[in-house]
Amino acid sequence: MTLHPPVYVDGKTGRSLILVGEPLANLRRHTAGRRTIVVTDQNVKRHWKHLLDGLDTIVIGCGEKYKNLVTVEFIYDQLINRQVDRSALLVGVGGGIVCDITGFAASTYMRGISFGLVPTSLLAQVDASVGGKTGVNHRGFKNMIGVFSQPEFVICDLELLSTLPAEEITCGLAEIVKHATVCDQKLFAFMEENMDAVIGRDPEVLARLVHRSVTIKAGIVNRDEKESGLRRLLNFGHTFGHALEKTTGISHGRAVSIGMVLAARLSQELSGLPAEATARLENLLHGLGLSTRLPVPGSKIAQAMVLDKKRKQNAIFFVLLRAIGQGYIHQIGLKSLQQWLAR
Repeated sequence: MTLHPPVYVDGKTGRSLILVGEPLANLRRHTAGRRTIVVTDQNVKRHWKHLLDGLDTIVIGCGEKYKNLVTVEFIYDQLINRQVDRSALLVGVGGGIVCDITGFAASTYMRGISFGLVPTSLLAQVDASVGGKTGVNHRGFKNMIGVFSQPEFVICDLELLSTLPAEEITCGLAEIVKHATVCDQKLFAFMEENMDAVIGRDPEVLARLVHRSVTIKAGIVNRDEKESGLRRLLNFGHTFGHALEKTTGISHGRAVSIGMVLAARLSQELSGLPAEATARLENLLHGLGLSTRLPVPGSKIAQAMVLDKKRKQNAIFFVLLRAIGQGYIHQIGLKSLQQWLAR
């Protein structure tokens, strides 16, 4: 696997080095001799135990139900019991849930210790591990509690994707489509033209998609780390998507896929997006095996948007499209969105 040029995120909490193609086996090169504690989950431990042998490891449960403060407290207790001090390094090896929890635990333990991430899912490699967002869910609301804190490094080892079921790869592809749709029409066209290679997990094609996606996200975060403006572009499809997740329990990738199609249709009404662009987006998502149709009436997901983090009083910062590769942020009244969904 080719090691692509490094990507950097420069945030207020430090510089993050992102390496696409770096193997997990090289982890010790990045720990600089410091005491290192790995946080992982049961699935990753089972598949990649041989790469984690000899490392001090904390193992948490698998799944969204463990992304909460109870799990964070468990990590705190483990660190205290092992007498871990502020000079230590915490490394999350796992999917998006492990990455989010590790970053949050590290950023709050003893008022903050350093951490690194080794994302093991495609979704985590192109999204959760990049940009410094950490956090947990609370009472059914996604990522309601968290902080912005940059990892020292992110190692995107594409070999770790080999054990993932097809559904997990598909969900990660939704986030790559999101980046392309709002920022990079060339990447969008590349995915259209190479759909068979993408679906077939061609290593070089997958590495190119991950590196370009990470580069797009890092470029945006470097200009707006704490989502006060430009970074909101990365929420394309997520306002509807998160509401769908909460209401129906479908996967993040499938929910965001449907959310992107809905946002494109809304863009046709509000910004004159050509119907052809919406059709291209829908065809690409469908071709990649993603969902494009609401599984429930729109009125059922309208209420779930009330506590969206992008909400400001009675309006939401919503991402619309002018064209493929040209997303923009528009403030829309919450009631108007709910009425549109209920039509």
